[in-house]
Amino acid sequence: MEISEKLLCLFSTEVTAEEDRYVIEVPRQEVETGDIDPGDVYRVALISRAADGADEDSTATSPPSAPSEPQPPVDIGETRYVEIEDIGKQGDGIARVERGYVIIVPGAEVGERVKIEVTEVKSNFAVGEIIEETF
Repeated sequence: MEISEKLLCLFSTEVTAEEDRYVIEVPRQEVETGDIDPGDVYRVALISRAADGADEDSTATSPPSAPSEPQPPVDIGETRYVEIEDIGKQGDGIARVERGYVIIVPGAEVGERVKIEVTEVKSNFAVGEIIEETF
């Protein structure tokens, strides 16, 4: 399944009934730490749990699990084109991708647009090495 570069957040939640409508709750963390603003209008895509490789029968008999923490939107070895938005305390370039996730790019300057290879991934940031200066 292809995921759009416009993806702002990804989380699991239930669809609940409330009087004459159905409600999807957005976790507080997605608003507080992400790119979502209350009152704005967004497109929503719903993906079946079976699409994750889970057997539909097992989800029907298993109790619902709590939404898990969002996973980093990048993987080690992945290449990305990023724009350096800021400089960190140690002088490294800072780029932000989906949901405001930070990629630290040593040797980059504010305003540079570079192609990087992700060399390290943590839950709240990644490190990328420049493989092409400008694009």
